[in-house]
Amino acid sequence: MPTPSPKYANAPVLVALGEAIRSMRKARGISQEELAHRSQVDRAYMSSIERGIQNPGVMTIIRIAKGMDISVAEIFAEAKL
Repeated sequence: MPTPSPKYANAPVLVALGEAIRSMRKARGISQEELAHRSQVDRAYMSSIERGIQNPGVMTIIRIAKGMDISVAEIFAEAKL
């Protein structure tokens, strides 16, 4: 299990980002494991991102967006960020 980002774990913006990723993933019928594979991140790390525990880097967010065939802007718009 990945170590949480202690300084920002459960910060409202990370929770909103994670909820947006989860919602968009489910709307596309993609499992968490499949998105993790497409995004080249560990499934446990993907879970932590979706729960707002991790503070993913820009490149990780880009890979997640590509894994769902959407733009980073769409993720941030869904998260209202």
